[in-house]
Amino acid sequence: MKLRTLVTDLALSTAAGYLGTKAMEPVSMKLYELEPAEARAREDAVRPGAPYRIAAEKLTKVFGFRLSEQQLDRLSLIFHYGLAIQWAPLYPLLRRRTSFTPITAGLATGAAMSIVADELMTPAFGFSAPNLDYPLVTHLRGFAAHLAFGLAVAAVIEAGWAATGDRP
Repeated sequence: MKLRTLVTDLALSTAAGYLGTKAMEPVSMKLYELEPAEARAREDAVRPGAPYRIAAEKLTKVFGFRLSEQQLDRLSLIFHYGLAIQWAPLYPLLRRRTSFTPITAGLATGAAMSIVADELMTPAFGFSAPNLDYPLVTHLRGFAAHLAFGLAVAAVIEAGWAATGDRP
């Protein structure tokens, strides 16, 4: 792979991760609103807070940092968007190394993020309650929202490749 291609892919992935998160958030919120009230109540009862906020709080304690609420809020957003930005390069990797179509690679990117980050890493590191504490609809909503993330990442990167002439 040429250096120019690598730099282009990383730059597009950064934008795609941010914009993919922006696309995912309203999808997740709308799906949450459509859930049965009892499922929302069960989720709200066990959810200790936003995972990225919990991650910021735990990691600052581990390293002995004392941050103000405003600083923790900023760090939380850095974690939230940072994970997405770090995950987005999976898309160009899949497109360049497999025969996946844009939709397939986008869905695979979103599904992988949902399974690895949300379902495995987040509870394992204590950034959420254990998976079985949540109703099934919570997991399905997260999976669907991450599929939207992956498709948004695909759209941004494909548009960037079209503009730069660097499509695989």
